[in-house]
Amino acid sequence: MRKTLAILHVAFEDLGSLEAELLAAGFSVDVQEAACVDLRAIDVSAPDLLVILGGPIGVYEQRAYPFLEAEIDMARARLQAKRPTLGVCLGAQIMAAALGAAVYPGAQGKEIGWGKLKTAAGSGAFDELRRSDPCVLHWHGDTFDLPPGARLLASTEKYVNQAFAIGDFALAMQFHLEVTLPGLERRYVGHACELAQAGIEVGRLRAESHLHAPTLEAAARRFWRRWLAETFDANAALDRASEERKASC
Repeated sequence: MRKTLAILHVAFEDLGSLEAELLAAGFSVDVQEAACVDLRAIDVSAPDLLVILGGPIGVYEQRAYPFLEAEIDMARARLQAKRPTLGVCLGAQIMAAALGAAVYPGAQGKEIGWGKLKTAAGSGAFDELRRSDPCVLHWHGDTFDLPPGARLLASTEKYVNQAFAIGDFALAMQFHLEVTLPGLERRYVGHACELAQAGIEVGRLRAESHLHAPTLEAAARRFWRRWLAETFDANAALDRASEERKASC
């Protein structure tokens, strides 16, 4: 059985729709809380897939949240080893930082709410999103520069760098593709202060979620299936090639 390690920062930003697709594809799921475990004690090469989830802190706040340094190091080691890695929101920013890109507060302010993506044609699993063109949930105030060697996959009018890939083994997404309608209720509570400060009325956001979340969840499930198939088929081929090279030596 393939193993997934998910790094959680707050309970209400979980795997969402991705978890069911991982289980259906035969993956086990181990969830660890970044702030409560010794990240340096984790064998980062062990899981078949590492997922780094979102959270309401900044990559640059390492003095306040010391575990971020270990988390960035974990992501860097994982990416250097070309092991399948997925980052969502804060997780995407951690991946960008691990690859040497700057992460900082966005000059255009917070991007919170439902909106469309601009995606590039011929970008693998993102073609699934191009076909259905769902609104996705944006919920971030920070942004990042595109890391060296990264392939830009998605943008919005407000922030260009919304998703990038490294090779065929790593994907970082600033937006939230994983959200489900029931799970969003926990976010409204967990992010109550942020929503109030941003002047966003929860009832309006909830109404928009009822409109867009079911369509997004259906599109996301198709996306996850294709991304998992593409990622692990490619890595299986690399593993076979490596074994063949070793056997010929």
